[in-house]
Amino acid sequence: MYAIDLHTHTRFFHGHRELGDRFDPIGVRALAWAADRRGLDGFATTNHDYLTRFEPGADVAILPGIEITTDRGHVLVVGPDPPEATKPGALSPAEAVALAHDRDCAAIVAHPFRNSTVRELEDVPFDAIEVNGKHPRSRPLVEKLARRRDLPLVGGSDAHYPFEVGRAYTVVDADRLAPSAIVDAIRDGRVSARVSWTSFDRLLRKGYRTIHRRKKVIDAIETPTPGVGVPPGENEAGGDG
Repeated sequence: MYAIDLHTHTRFFHGHRELGDRFDPIGVRALAWAADRRGLDGFATTNHDYLTRFEPGADVAILPGIEITTDRGHVLVVGPDPPEATKPGALSPAEAVALAHDRDCAAIVAHPFRNSTVRELEDVPFDAIEVNGKHPRSRPLVEKLARRRDLPLVGGSDAHYPFEVGRAYTVVDADRLAPSAIVDAIRDGRVSARVSWTSFDRLLRKGYRTIHRRKKVIDAIETPTPGVGVPPGENEAGGDG
């Protein structure tokens, strides 16, 4: 069994792409340190619409991934060979999933009740649905959606700051901690979503609910999702995450 955060970002600021590229190696080391402190075995880096490959971590595994901004919301792609870059809004969810599968990766519905209508698509062959660490109170809705679609649940923190890593994560039943083995476990349903409920995590989520209300993004339990919002970062291929 492995504990893996399947949704993290290596930078906390947006724009300034060249500066961001220089920062990413620092950001991933900070994520690795925080993941180790949380007791995680690994994490996937899923920056918005671009992939950066990092050297293997000394204490925790670093899995390649990308968060694709489709025309209906975000799709996480994790596995051995994610696409190097995608243009925000250029792909449909079905096209993003096909791209993921062509590259032997898993395709996951990211935060299905925050600025997304991806969940409404019944005929797209996703591999899993995410319980997102920013708003785990929506988990009952995500579980209902997963049951209806007969898909497993995975957990991801959606961390843009290192201290957010591990607030939601995935327990993976695999024989080795490698991208291909993680993909196989997701597709076979040998995964489960976990949420951390420490006092720090509770305080952090309270702050996020306030931020989301001000931004008019959601707590899906309180108000309906407003549809697809503008993703953070640059509105071009390889935008910031």
